[in-house]
Amino acid sequence: MKVDVQSLGTFNQLAHEGAQAATDAMAQMTGIDTQVDITRITLVDRAELGEDLADRSFVGIQFDFEGGLTGETVLVFEQDQSAAIAGALLGDGASEEMAQSSIEEIGNIMMSGFIDGWAEFLETTIEHDPPTYIEGNGAAILPDPATDTTRDQVFVFRSDIEWEGEEVSFYIYMLPEYEPLAALMAEHGSDAENAIPVEKLAAFNEMTREGARQAASNVEMMSGIATEAEVSQISFAPIEDVPKQFSDEVYVGTVVEFTGTPSGFLLVLFDEQSAITVAEALMPVEIAGDGLTDQHKAAIEELGNIMTSGFVDGWANVLQQSVEHTPPRVVHDMGRSIIDPLAAQLGQFQRHAFLIDSKMMTDELDFECEITALPNEQELRKALEQLDLDRTTETQASVEDIFGT
Repeated sequence: MKVDVQSLGTFNQLAHEGAQAATDAMAQMTGIDTQVDITRITLVDRAELGEDLADRSFVGIQFDFEGGLTGETVLVFEQDQSAAIAGALLGDGASEEMAQSSIEEIGNIMMSGFIDGWAEFLETTIEHDPPTYIEGNGAAILPDPATDTTRDQVFVFRSDIEWEGEEVSFYIYMLPEYEPLAALMAEHGSDAENAIPVEKLAAFNEMTREGARQAASNVEMMSGIATEAEVSQISFAPIEDVPKQFSDEVYVGTVVEFTGTPSGFLLVLFDEQSAITVAEALMPVEIAGDGLTDQHKAAIEELGNIMTSGFVDGWANVLQQSVEHTPPRVVHDMGRSIIDPLAAQLGQFQRHAFLIDSKMMTDELDFECEITALPNEQELRKALEQLDLDRTTETQASVEDIFGT
């Protein structure tokens, strides 16, 4: 299967419009004003599907669909928000049974609008089963995309919907079967010459995982904190939606610009407490002052440099290309504020963007780190064209290799 940026853009817009149709249906039924915050297409390992839901408790509905497109869809929201949704329909004091029934009714109307929007655009018929009420924690709320177990990675369409004026968010996950999706993407593509083989996207995703593992190993080597890389995925979204992929949480980390094939930006971001924790583990002297100090930032700059070098050098080893990067620039700001100028810079040359994400965590301490690559779309395509699938495991780059120590 090959996909071009045009077909990815078309299907991303289709998913967005389907989510908009779902919100319009709910507004008509309940008077609840909602808006589609972001829609993205993600290629993720099936074992890591839903990791972004963490361990929160969710309720919602699920149904299968088949026809021109086949697969499963869920609409979920956090369980502690169900009272607000039921109250909008039934008023206060609704029984638990009535609340569940109202959720099923809202979900059925929303998701019928979602699927009908897809069918209308694709000029095909898509039938769906009656909705099933579901509840669960984190990734367990999502169905297992087990229809093609020969593929380690699956495409997921996700839309986030915000209830205006309320702390309520809806999440739509659509998991289409691979072969029908491949046929439709090929049919609606218009740039076959520059189409990207999905196998190479998946291989690049695995390269990212290996690069994150090497970065985690470098953290452990320097700090003594046993660190593991978790979750690696490639997402595709309109360039203007890229900042929305980041929260308003304050981060501390580094940003570098890398040049070559591919080119773009690489971010290593810690939440504030994680930055303090790992910085103090790196420094043998007691820190003067409370909170995040200049000494902490200097340690994060050094760590960011080593992590970036291992990560980017791993890419260069596989691609057999020279990939240079600038010295790390320390950032301390809200996530969206950090990414916004980078997306704007790339937005001068491209309408859509690929985001390549990994996370690092440790069981020893309250510690989490996110590594995000935002490559130039054209340069990424060139890199994938040159990628030798037999070399995708050759990503090792140690601290000694990087610094000659």
